[in-house]
Amino acid sequence: MDERDIRLLKAIADLGTGSPERLHEETGIPVSTIHYRLNNLKDDGVIENDLYDVNLEKFGLGVTVLVEVLADYAGPYQEVGEKLLAVEGVTQAHFTMGETDFVVVARLTGSEMVERLISDFEAIEEVERTNSTYVISTLRDTHNALQSYSLETLIDELAEE
Repeated sequence: MDERDIRLLKAIADLGTGSPERLHEETGIPVSTIHYRLNNLKDDGVIENDLYDVNLEKFGLGVTVLVEVLADYAGPYQEVGEKLLAVEGVTQAHFTMGETDFVVVARLTGSEMVERLISDFEAIEEVERTNSTYVISTLRDTHNALQSYSLETLIDELAEE
């Protein structure tokens, strides 16, 4: 991956589109080159898919809950993780170090779904207890980590010379 690839990926993150014409306007890279590089990035697995982002607030999933899960398990943590991921509404699950075993993020419609979510977690045999935090206001929620970096930092850290 070179500087041009990084510029393209950063532009996609900032613009929210993979349109070669819009990317050309933003980067000055020729459209034919953009097509070629995007195909290569897809082939290399750097670009996984084409997504249409949905505004979850407007869709009706406006409640975000962060749940710390403390678990007691003898087998691999992935088995408990799979059970947590099977609970409806869970959008992210992270295995963590420290007192908390897992941190889970869920997007829900309201308090009834929050209650169901916690009940579903507590019904999992390995779950000892949970600690839930209701998000009052989301300051940033992006699946695209590139948006949180400047182009210069990405190039300095990632571009192969």
